[in-house]
Amino acid sequence: MNTRVSSVIRPRPVDDPALRLFVLHHAGGSHLAYTAWVEHFPAHWDVCLLEAPGRGPLSAVPALLGTADLAAYLLQDLAPWLDAPYAFFGHSMGALVAYEMTLQAVESGLEAPVWLGISACESPFEEEAPAGPLLHTMPGPDLRAALAAMGGLPAAILEDEDVWALYEPRLRADFQLVESWRPRPAGRSRIPVPCSLFGGEDDHVVTPAQLAAWSAGTDRLIGEHLYPGAHFYWEDQVPLIAAQIVEEVDTADPGLASW
Repeated sequence: MNTRVSSVIRPRPVDDPALRLFVLHHAGGSHLAYTAWVEHFPAHWDVCLLEAPGRGPLSAVPALLGTADLAAYLLQDLAPWLDAPYAFFGHSMGALVAYEMTLQAVESGLEAPVWLGISACESPFEEEAPAGPLLHTMPGPDLRAALAAMGGLPAAILEDEDVWALYEPRLRADFQLVESWRPRPAGRSRIPVPCSLFGGEDDHVVTPAQLAAWSAGTDRLIGEHLYPGAHFYWEDQVPLIAAQIVEEVDTADPGLASW
């Protein structure tokens, strides 16, 4: 008997949707950070939040330390839900995984997503990746200081020793996944679907220039959208971001927003 817990969480299930939008969370995060997004999308969209192993309902599943492995794991869970047009939106680590999932879907002969939304993620198409300390190898105090500067984590996680002890392994595993990823060969790396870029004007983790470098890997860039804020620019702007996602999807495949 299959006892695998699905990584697909559907807060507002929609039968026979115009679109399934799969949202992928950031490093150290979970689907819970994106539950408030669901109500801002069209009622005929099935908004599905993806959960990486090692947290929430998948807390008993060991964390995956390779981006390609996580992409394949999530794609397996998505299979029953690919009976309608679908799209990916990922933030930070989630964007890198969504990119890998898009390439894997095409390579395996699955129907391709109609659109890929990339948020606050460094491009794999930069000529030279900037050097810097690896978060997943930092001593605990340094890692906590780096995360505090980045934002996105409640202060209680960083300041409470017991809570930090619970979250630290998840954070290190996620950052190891991101920091150990290497680009595919040039001929297998280009984005094969329409895509859009989202980021914060004051993001010092992934600068606007690093985000814009994704344009070198696609011929179907719909738009690049920068918003006031840093790495987690969307925290106070969810309705605005959701509306832009709807517009981008409708540009990529007219009719899905108004169907």
